[in-house]
Amino acid sequence: MAQHNELGHKGEAAAVSYLESEGHRILEKNWRLHGYEIDIITTHGDCIVFVEVKTRTSEQWGDPESFVGTQRMRRLIKAAHQYLLIHRIDLPARFDIVAIIWEGDRCDLEHFEDAFMAF
Repeated sequence: MAQHNELGHKGEAAAVSYLESEGHRILEKNWRLHGYEIDIITTHGDCIVFVEVKTRTSEQWGDPESFVGTQRMRRLIKAAHQYLLIHRIDLPARFDIVAIIWEGDRCDLEHFEDAFMAF
């Protein structure tokens, strides 16, 4: 497996552990449909939460969360819409970002709740 893929999987595992510790119930990891992907889907309180995880080894090129651009947001929103339709879920939806900097054995994780709205 390529090094960047390993880093991504490591970051997603850290995000899952963190979210569970914060009371999220994990529904899906790496959910895919027709070229769309959602890293993590959870329920938290009365919301369904669609989580994008961005993992980097440094902030040299910017914060990880800054790499979730408008195009990625639109794709997440479309994927989330399909997920809600397929599973007939009628809950308020939220889009979160978990940004991770992984330096050696140390992981700095930041959780952005309600990071963006569906437009």
